[in-house]
Amino acid sequence: MNWREQPSTQRSTLGKLLYHRNGWDFSLCSARSFVEAERSMHTPLLVPSILAGDHAKLAFSAQLVADTGLPWIHLDIMDGHFVPNLSFGPEVPAALRRAGIQLFFDTHLMLSEPHRYVEAFARAGANNISIHIELDYNHNETLSRIHDLGCQCGIVLNPDTSAEAIEPLLDQVDLVLVMTVQPGFGGQTFRRDMLTKINRIDGWRRESNLTFRLEVDGGIDLSTAAECQTAGADTFVTGTSFFQTKDHIQFAHSFAKLV
Repeated sequence: MNWREQPSTQRSTLGKLLYHRNGWDFSLCSARSFVEAERSMHTPLLVPSILAGDHAKLAFSAQLVADTGLPWIHLDIMDGHFVPNLSFGPEVPAALRRAGIQLFFDTHLMLSEPHRYVEAFARAGANNISIHIELDYNHNETLSRIHDLGCQCGIVLNPDTSAEAIEPLLDQVDLVLVMTVQPGFGGQTFRRDMLTKINRIDGWRRESNLTFRLEVDGGIDLSTAAECQTAGADTFVTGTSFFQTKDHIQFAHSFAKLV
């Protein structure tokens, strides 16, 4: 079974995987079912960002996530133009796949022309590809293209972008990512003024019976994750708070108890 065939990428059925790691049980719904089920069935999901891992040993960092029993990993793709930082291109996820990493790749494109690169990242092993609303390109066409390539698609908005900017696209996406810091660098302070935005998007999701996941990224730790979940989030990207902890299993267990 490869990374495309595993249950986390299936689109039709609601399955469950039960991971046993060091005495802890992590019950995890299949990834596609996350967006097919009712919101009450959205299992809270902790998603470590490999940007905060060891860049000299990215496969080791990804395997650490897998060994913790978590099914998703977040890949921050930055071009030094849309955001003031550079990270890596499609060769990194492709290399991780060659190294045997079977995690669900939650791929966040912070690129000035994301529509030009969705195919490259899909071919490199992405399972979900999220694009920003702020840029001037055909968002509808790009989201459809991502689906055509066999991936889930997401829409992302920066802290200073209003929730209304993405409202027309909500019925097309599998995931909405609300940035809770200005993207580009890890380790920033969580912006609590984003809680109102999260709550507004969750309200639209409920009113329209939509099933996308509502993800947050930026300054997320055990405390801020709880605040975001209260506001309606169900998917939590963590970087430094996960990779800098001494006991990753305990961190994941504490998260599971918290949410």
